[in-house]
Amino acid sequence: MKKKIVVFGAGAVGGYTGGQLARAGQDVLLIDPWAEHVDCIKRDGLHLKAPDGEYAIKVPAMHLHEVQSLSKNPVDIVIISVKSYDTEWAATLMKQYLKPDGFIVSLQNSINEERIAGIVGWGKTVGCIASGISVELYQPGHIVRTMVPAGKGKLVFRVGEVHGRITERVKYLADILSAVDGAKATPNLWGERWTKLVVNSMNNAVSAVTGLNSMLIVERDGPRLASIKLGAEAVQVGVALGFDLEVIRGMTVEMLMAAGRNEPAAIAEIHNKLLDTTKHRTEESRPSTAQDIRKGRRTEIDYINGLVAQKGKEIGLPTPANEKITALIRRIESGELKPNPENINTIIT
Repeated sequence: MKKKIVVFGAGAVGGYTGGQLARAGQDVLLIDPWAEHVDCIKRDGLHLKAPDGEYAIKVPAMHLHEVQSLSKNPVDIVIISVKSYDTEWAATLMKQYLKPDGFIVSLQNSINEERIAGIVGWGKTVGCIASGISVELYQPGHIVRTMVPAGKGKLVFRVGEVHGRITERVKYLADILSAVDGAKATPNLWGERWTKLVVNSMNNAVSAVTGLNSMLIVERDGPRLASIKLGAEAVQVGVALGFDLEVIRGMTVEMLMAAGRNEPAAIAEIHNKLLDTTKHRTEESRPSTAQDIRKGRRTEIDYINGLVAQKGKEIGLPTPANEKITALIRRIESGELKPNPENINTIIT
């Protein structure tokens, strides 16, 4: 029997994932705070564009003021896909519309499971990492994917329980998400979470402060070196915290740790690994922090590079690159600074 699924936050990741689940025949409802976006989906369907095709999908959508109608028809699964700073209120709103055995899934950047568990309890909290999905909501009702789908045998989604056991519900989620792209149930949620944080710490803010797309920050020497410095610090903090990190886009933990020690061979090897990732992207590809800056939105910097810096400070591990780039993003958000490739010089000197 199909589960009733709500995707709360039908932006780039949530909208793309929810739309593809609906296209695969799942019982999906989208909820989003952007009224114009919801109106467009209700009227014209959700338009998804990807390198492998374009689709117009008819999927139910709901405004925030309509959510109370769910009291008549509670849901099995709520997938939260809002910005990290909106996690608590989203979980609080949806808690009351869960079935007794229902649960909430965090499909977000950063590490938000503890915030959700503080609202609904650990037993109703599941994590899901989406890595390499690269999507953008570029106008109401329209989402573009700027990375070629991973396809069979490769992974985008990792679904895990906070306790690490592989349960029926995470197997169910991994199974239905495989219709969107490669998916698996993982016993290493926390390691997967920090691994994705490393990826985000290397890409998101660098693109935002320079104004360059995902391909150019890898192809240019300065931004690429900044990415390596940021990633090396994030790995060092994750290892010190005891996380079991996964291979990061072909880069091993040891490789990034060596790069953090400025070993030329490791830096050269990472250079080649990063260049390889550009083969699967289009020129429109920009990470979420860069998208937010372009749209004048608040970013998640405090939950990405800011989180790396915070955790490093807590354990006495210096993270100067992550601290500097967090400060740069805050200056750009305030209007004091404009995105420019030269901004990255303060990270690499």
